[in-house]
Parts: sequence; C-alpha cells; structure tokens
Amino acid sequence: MSYFVVTTEQGPAWDDTLSMREQAEWAGHAVYMNGISDDGFVALGGPIAGGARHRARLIVKADSEEEVRSRLAADPWAEMGLLVIESIEEWEVLLGDDSET
Repeated sequence: MSYFVVTTEQGPAWDDTLSMREQAEWAGHAVYMNGISDDGFVALGGPIAGGARHRARLIVKADSEEEVRSRLAADPWAEMGLLVIESIEEWEVLLGDDSET
C-alpha cells in the first residue's frame, strides 16, 4: 500500500458563477467523498485556497495509480465532468504514524 498525492481541478461542466457547494450534485459528491474517507482510502483532502479555478488536493492510500483513478472515477462530480484529475504522484512518506524510519 502506498500514498498518492492527487490534484483535481474543475472540469468542463463546472459553473464559474456558482460556489463549490452550489455546484450540481454537491450532496452526492460530499456523501461519496466522506465514504471514501471513512473507509481509509482518503487520508486528507480539500480545496486549495486561492487561484482562479477550483482545485483540490487529496492524500490517498492505494495499491496503484489505477486503483486511485478507478475509485475517483466513481465520484458523481467526476462522472458529470465537474472535476477532472490534474495529477497523481506516488509519495514516499518519511514522517508520521505510517512511516518506516
């Protein structure tokens, strides 16, 4: 199991006239994200402050990049084109509870 740093950004269906919580299917997105956090897939996550476009960062625990893509593809916002994955980077954690020193 590895950690991955995932950055998402607003997709083509994002409505710039609405806040994040006003976007279509906010409740479904929130329920999905809370679920994958509760099951340990997402360790940390949230929007990145500032910038002209909506972006978010997630720290996830998975066996592979393919697993990361698959799990995030099931988010209603991904299915609707509100969010797209900008990058996925494997992260070697050296500090913290799960690190091997």
